[in-house]
Amino acid sequence: MKAISLQKQNIYTGNLILVNGEYGYKEGESDLLMPVLNEVSHILLKYRAVVLLSSLMEEIRGWENIVPVSGWRSGKEQQEIWDSSMEENGKEFTRKYVAFPGHSEHQTGLAIDLGLKQEVVDFIRPDFPYTGICQAFRERAAEYGFIERYPSGKEAITGIGHEPWHFRYVGMPHAAIMREKNMTLEEYISFVKRFPYGKMHYCYNGGNREILVSYLKAKDSEETVLEIDEALPYCVSGNNVDGFIITQWRMRNGNEAKLRNT
Repeated sequence: MKAISLQKQNIYTGNLILVNGEYGYKEGESDLLMPVLNEVSHILLKYRAVVLLSSLMEEIRGWENIVPVSGWRSGKEQQEIWDSSMEENGKEFTRKYVAFPGHSEHQTGLAIDLGLKQEVVDFIRPDFPYTGICQAFRERAAEYGFIERYPSGKEAITGIGHEPWHFRYVGMPHAAIMREKNMTLEEYISFVKRFPYGKMHYCYNGGNREILVSYLKAKDSEETVLEIDEALPYCVSGNNVDGFIITQWRMRNGNEAKLRNT
């Protein structure tokens, strides 16, 4: 077993951080950003999200008919978008479709708005229908670690209106579990807490691999110690709420698993 020291600030980092109206984003890690496409170098995401998004788009030839609309935003840019929308569209529209500055997923570098390639693309509400290439992207997204973040019927949970164009990178197997269980990220964060680390885990069937997901509550002190089997590949993500989500991979035959598409 290996002892890993998790600091208080680690709660606020990782692919599974929950950023919404209740839990704000702690600025940081901007040095890990890179362009989604060379042709639109100003639209940025975290490195791993770009790699998986690029793989998915290559698989479905998505960039032929889909355009990136908005990726990472600084707190200043989010404030400008909020102010502009309030002025042009009013309070009701803005609160429905624009996250309050400091509480936007776009500030994480893990969220992207996509639009159908057209002569004019709406920046706030780009067209991304449930047909054609857009639906092909949506149906394959979970395989590459992406979820449709604000689905219809979940507005009371997410606090944001239905946004078929907004996708969030959470990694595998989390995206697949959320899709299978029809969960938002809010619901998934609560779901994982049912599996306390070291006592229980949620087991996802990954073919020849088993992927174990569990939750570790952060200590009240500055440091939380994670005792983990270093023979198994693993990753740790903060949830931006109160603890950590632990993901471990193991082969069904007991041999060491390889970390892929996470």
